[in-house]
Amino acid sequence: MNLVISDPKTRKAYSINTEKPVFIGKKIGDEVDLSILGVRGYKGVITGGSDKDGFPMKPTLPGTARKMLFMAGGVGYRPKERGMRKRKRIRGNTIAEDIHQVNIKVTQYGDKPLEELLKKEEASEKSEGGEEKKEEKQEESK
Repeated sequence: MNLVISDPKTRKAYSINTEKPVFIGKKIGDEVDLSILGVRGYKGVITGGSDKDGFPMKPTLPGTARKMLFMAGGVGYRPKERGMRKRKRIRGNTIAEDIHQVNIKVTQYGDKPLEELLKKEEASEKSEGGEEKKEEKQEESK
């Protein structure tokens, strides 16, 4: 499951991939504790998401199922002309196991900045890979 955490203060988004699904049974608009993800003191609101096939979650559709809705605009459909309506497949507002991405907006902040907590993991992974590539290039040039 991919979790995208958006920080309204810095206007940055951070992506976290987890093996196990989290926030199962929560709905769009529910407040969640982000300490499960290793970000202590932070809380956020679920703002949306999409399932494994890319269908977006709609806040007004209850449940976890996919449904075909006749839509005139909003989440999942932008009409090209005024008055245009179309039948589109949309996902319900409840998180299930087959949800691939969940979008979360931070509402309560902790002691440390979010960038410090989440960028360290990415930076260490990149630096390790970068060192290996440099060593390989040096060996090839010899």
